[in-house]
Amino acid sequence: MVTVKREGIILEKTDLAFENEGVMNPAVIVERKKTHILYRAVREGNHSTIGYCLLDGPLKVVRRDKKPLLYPQFEYESQGVEDPRIVKIDGLYYLTYTAYDGVSAVGALAVSPDLKHFTKKGIITSGFTYAQFEELTLSKGDFNDKYFRFYNNREDHTDAGKKVYLNDKNVVFFPRKINGKFYFMHRIRPDIQLVSVEKLEDLTYDFWINYFLDFSQHIVFEPKYAHESSYIGTGCPPIETPDGWLMIYHSVHDTPEGYIYSASAALLDLENPAIEIARLPYPLFSPETEYELTGIVNNVCFPTGTALFGDTLYIYYGAADKCIACASVSIKGLVNELKREGAKS
Repeated sequence: MVTVKREGIILEKTDLAFENEGVMNPAVIVERKKTHILYRAVREGNHSTIGYCLLDGPLKVVRRDKKPLLYPQFEYESQGVEDPRIVKIDGLYYLTYTAYDGVSAVGALAVSPDLKHFTKKGIITSGFTYAQFEELTLSKGDFNDKYFRFYNNREDHTDAGKKVYLNDKNVVFFPRKINGKFYFMHRIRPDIQLVSVEKLEDLTYDFWINYFLDFSQHIVFEPKYAHESSYIGTGCPPIETPDGWLMIYHSVHDTPEGYIYSASAALLDLENPAIEIARLPYPLFSPETEYELTGIVNNVCFPTGTALFGDTLYIYYGAADKCIACASVSIKGLVNELKREGAKS
């Protein structure tokens, strides 16, 4: 098994109004040995914005802003701009996040040339209701019923008449185009799905109709082992290595004490990330310290960003929905461990 080192807590909540309930689930990107952290900041009442801090190297905080970098501006995100992830493609930063309006959680996008000024591009997942999803995916008559259980099955509108969308979140872009196309993963429970388009403008209503008509072909990652038996979801943007895309994702196991969220690892094919090369049959790391075991939501390690310094991969994660922590691992050791697992299958 690969050795993981706990680096401890990086950020905790403050008395500032926008982050007085908790901080968690950061987007992370490194520029010139400086680590930019764009994190989910939660104020009382579960209202989320995105805060900003800067690290010198992987661990030392040298700046932390006292007001949010991004905040709700539109109805679709009126209660939360949540769980960001970030990549840089062709000189432009792509920040994906979960937009929450108090009822629906969907994937949204903002872009920036400089990590200071962001332009919101709106919802990039389907914006379909559960009834639309059900009708389209069942049209071929051979679909797995796990997608039609209680966690997805929702009414089309609230009692007040507000439209209710299928929960579709955890949007994570690959950090470069693959064969000229944008690739991103997203999560409709309980699996991870994959989208590829030449232009983001291609994510039209008709695109999503065709996508769901052939939905089973877009499911790229399904629960396999005990620690991920309840469901899985994307985590950090994939990391390109000579041996494949290293994917750090979150896995969830339902126990008598409740859900346990772990960080897990897999390796995907460089030119066709729908192909799984290998995955660890055990969690990369699971809740074991006090700050991971006890918080707003207990037993949570929720990875959303990484920073690579030499051979050391730093993994940043939300701990118990209360604070942001970091763990580190040798990237060479982790990839070699995955390759050994792949050779067994």
